[in-house]
Amino acid sequence: MEYNSAIDLPGFFGDLVRCETRLYNALNDRLRERHGIVTSQFEFLRYLREHPGSRVADLAVEFAIGIGATSKAADRLEKQGWVARQANPSDRRSSLLVLTEDGRRLVDAAEATFTDRLGELIADLPSLTDMARAFAGLRAALERDQIGMPSG
Repeated sequence: MEYNSAIDLPGFFGDLVRCETRLYNALNDRLRERHGIVTSQFEFLRYLREHPGSRVADLAVEFAIGIGATSKAADRLEKQGWVARQANPSDRRSSLLVLTEDGRRLVDAAEATFTDRLGELIADLPSLTDMARAFAGLRAALERDQIGMPSG
């Protein structure tokens, strides 16, 4: 597939990355202010709410980050009392991660804050539906072809 040569691809990439960084930081600030968590913690908790009994490896694949970083993040969530580890009945070498009741309450409250703030930040964008569809398609293609996965 060829790209539209009228598009400055390095500029497009720069815009994409800077938008992601600024949105992430703005959401981070709001979540920290209102709930005492950061965006990455919210995303992990939300994933675990939707996928109870996930392994650290499942989170690593979902967020395209290394196993070590994912395990440390899960340890921090467990230390806060938001996540508990359970024995994995099908593999004694791994454990399953589940939200605690405190974790569920936190992620439910934080999701409302997250959604409201993100809605404020993107409310005036034209063609938001087309943009969302394009980004979902790009993500699906990258994930399908396992592009950009961490090596460790």
